Amino acid sequence: MGVIEKIKDIEAEMARTQKNKATEYHLGLLKAKLAKLRTQLLEPTGKGGGKGEGFDVMKSGDARVAMVGFPSVGKSTLLSAMTTTESVAASYEFTTLTCIPGVIHHEGANIQLLDLPGIIEGASQGKGRGRQVIAVAKTADLILMMLDAGKGEIQKALLEKELDSVGIRLNKKPPNIYVKIKKVGGVKFTNTVPLTHCSEKLIMHIFHEYKIFNADVIFRDDCTIDEFIDVVEGNRVYLPCLYVYNKIDQISIEEIDRLARKPHHIVISCEMNLNMDYLLECIWDYLALVRIYTKKPGNAPDLGPEDGIILRRGATIKYACHALHRTLAAQFKYAIVWGTSTKFSPQRGCPYFGGTKASEIAWTNVNCRYTGHYFLSTLLYSLFLGILAVDRFCLGYSAIGVGKLMTLGGLGVWWLIDIFLLATGNLMPADNSNWEPYY
Repeated sequence: MGVIEKIKDIEAEMARTQKNKATEYHLGLLKAKLAKLRTQLLEPTGKGGGKGEGFDVMKSGDARVAMVGFPSVGKSTLLSAMTTTESVAASYEFTTLTCIPGVIHHEGANIQLLDLPGIIEGASQGKGRGRQVIAVAKTADLILMMLDAGKGEIQKALLEKELDSVGIRLNKKPPNIYVKIKKVGGVKFTNTVPLTHCSEKLIMHIFHEYKIFNADVIFRDDCTIDEFIDVVEGNRVYLPCLYVYNKIDQISIEEIDRLARKPHHIVISCEMNLNMDYLLECIWDYLALVRIYTKKPGNAPDLGPEDGIILRRGATIKYACHALHRTLAAQFKYAIVWGTSTKFSPQRGCPYFGGTKASEIAWTNVNCRYTGHYFLSTLLYSLFLGILAVDRFCLGYSAIGVGKLMTLGGLGVWWLIDIFLLATGNLMPADNSNWEPYY
């Protein structure tokens, strides 16, 4: 019996099994077996055939967006409308047979848009180049699920099922479960919240199915058994998704209003160029791109349409340094940050200053350490009391301070050297913290 037949048998058994307390362990084992077979189907361990034609294209630009959908829903028309790339569009299905890339220029960012061939039902099992299409979709930063507004939500349910079968989770966060495989010690199970969907006995059954007998497990959320299997598999991809309903010029205004009010849904018409600007803004928001402007000391910032550095949400100053030059971060001391999201404006931050807000580099999640050391105070100590090693004691260098005190600042030489090291930024607090800012 092949892998596909085994998958169908397990799905049929799950469909005819009633869901209750008595069958939850049996269903959990069936779900684990199904996940293993689907992984085996997507990543066959045997030797492949001859070398085939390449399908994926090189990733470029600041972000990648992949269009997924059934044939003849308007993917090629949307690519031609939003980029300078001309993709062949016709009234018959399967016009696009390979991956066609285009570039969207918006807010100074280059966003790569991929027109993928239409997939059919059963794509997760390899039908109609489904494996290749889905493999490219996994590398994207955002999924645009193109749907025909005239066909209701049937297409959406089928596409979600196909993508879920291959490990692509749409508009979901990774489950807050910690799993560490060990060599000895057995299975240690811990949960920080009450569990209503899983139990320790069910977790043991799942581990035995995967032949895992030594592991540490920590549940920090009330997660389901499917989410736990995703963590054990370790190959799931969590991507944001926009459901784009095309051809709204063929349906009623009431149906358009109903679709547009749903979360993550956008209604457009590629032929009549309706709502295309709003789609572009939503793509920018879902990608959570951040635009950072730089300025020279004493000069106004460069706020031109093509200026600025494009970063992703959660970026730190270190990422901005890498975007400018790869060797800049190693020599970097601190930066002055302006913006509405900083605690002060301007805000002085070390290379790990950063956050999670998409609008600007935020104050949250700051990893800079401040332990009460002021640069100006330390410099004054070094100038007037350096011979007594007060500056070294203040910075936490007690052993060196004793030596400097006993020699009266190395007869003045050590005193001058420390003043020079402080002035040039080469003498910092002993605990590697940052200077306290002055506001």
